[in-house]
Amino acid sequence: MRAPPRPPKRPWARAALALLLLCAAPVALLAGAPPARADDRSEAQGLVDRSTLTVQELLTTGDAGAVQDAQRFLRRARAVLVCPRIFRAGFILGGEGGSCVLVARDASGSWSSPAFYAMASGSIGLQAGIQDMQVMMMIMSDRGLTALMDSQFKFGADASLAVATIGAGVEGSTTAAAGADIIAFARSRGLFAGLALEGSLLSARSELNRAYYGQDLSARQVVVAMQAHNPGSDPLRAALMRHGAAR
Repeated sequence: MRAPPRPPKRPWARAALALLLLCAAPVALLAGAPPARADDRSEAQGLVDRSTLTVQELLTTGDAGAVQDAQRFLRRARAVLVCPRIFRAGFILGGEGGSCVLVARDASGSWSSPAFYAMASGSIGLQAGIQDMQVMMMIMSDRGLTALMDSQFKFGADASLAVATIGAGVEGSTTAAAGADIIAFARSRGLFAGLALEGSLLSARSELNRAYYGQDLSARQVVVAMQAHNPGSDPLRAALMRHGAAR
């Protein structure tokens, strides 16, 4: 008896299967493999080093009015979120993302070591371009700090939380920020104008906290209780102390 004929080959089916396997492979590896501690430590320290440079640049160079405004708000800030590189690109469909560090100040004026975060967002609209931004957010209230220390925080979701964004080089724009819980300063190069935080999601990067401090710690334990310290963050803390000192 002759075997029944094989069904015709479908190239699209093979392509779909290959794509499925390709997408599933990283997930399987991530689930079954231990964290790359050495890589995480290197990434965490690199982010801290870039954040130190961002603080120095945003608080010393560029438009004199914007620099003075940033220094003035820093002197009163409860905490600071530093994002050395938020990369944004889009053509009709847009998105942005980057990594950040959060540090807080205690009653004596000393800055904590950093907790690590990631920021991401997506948008739809008439847009086209690429933008690379340095962002520094002054957290002016305990309410603002409590909101950011959540494992996931979405800008604009809490109507009671006031967030003001100020583009670097825009003088006289801090009046509306006087009562804000969070004030964001940004320096950007590219085709986009300004900084849009609405809808952006801030998520804790617990794997970097664990790698940087050698133990599982929440953001609250790092920046409020100050239960851990890494000497690699001392230049960042010193830069904030120097530029945010009362005059």
